[in-house]
Amino acid sequence: MSIITPLYNGEEFIKDAVESVLAQTYENWELLVIDDGSVDNSYNIVKEYSDRDKRIKLLKNEKNSGVTKTRNKGIESSEGRYIAFLDSDDMWQKEKLERQINFMKAHDAAISCTAYARVDREGNEKKIIHVKEEITYNMLLKTNMMGCLTVIYDTEKTGKRYFAEAEKSEDYILWLSMVRDIKKAYGLDEMLAYYRVLDNSRSSNKLKVVKFQWKIYRKYEKLSLFKTMYCFIFYILEGTRKNL
Repeated sequence: MSIITPLYNGEEFIKDAVESVLAQTYENWELLVIDDGSVDNSYNIVKEYSDRDKRIKLLKNEKNSGVTKTRNKGIESSEGRYIAFLDSDDMWQKEKLERQINFMKAHDAAISCTAYARVDREGNEKKIIHVKEEITYNMLLKTNMMGCLTVIYDTEKTGKRYFAEAEKSEDYILWLSMVRDIKKAYGLDEMLAYYRVLDNSRSSNKLKVVKFQWKIYRKYEKLSLFKTMYCFIFYILEGTRKNL
């Protein structure tokens, strides 16, 4: 199991992320933290952890390269069969990996996700995002129900898959590509992760996200204008429901 964590000026929350990995009941993992040119104390904080636990591997970009290239560097360097993602300001429940790996084995799943909670800066729960047990490509087109911090994929079934070079939603573009190829993903509807919503979060700028969704349909998925409009209506309705 390889866990990919991009790191950029994350000194405020990186300890919470790393501690949530160390607390996992599933212990056969490596945590690849890739520092993307941090100018705060992030690198030194993780260095202390990596010195104490050899499962934690600290990599460093030569220059600031952005989250996509940073995650891809982690994937390229990974050695585990399964690949998971955890950003430096998010956290997992201690049984997350064990529950999800067992779930994937039971369903012979190539890719899976779980339910997760949105929390504020202090970690107070705001809303739980649920998932369907089976997620098809057409379902995923209408809304991204696969939170990046919950996704695990099996490289023995999919090979190593990398994030697209896009200005945002690179995770969603990857999930669409993978689910299109393998027909469906599986969702474990248990709240096993915490997604921290910050004021500077890329997902906090709703207007830009909505505009880019149209671009995903047309440029990346190459949908017809009619199907783009059809999916876009569902996307807006689902986004409204999520934020109620």
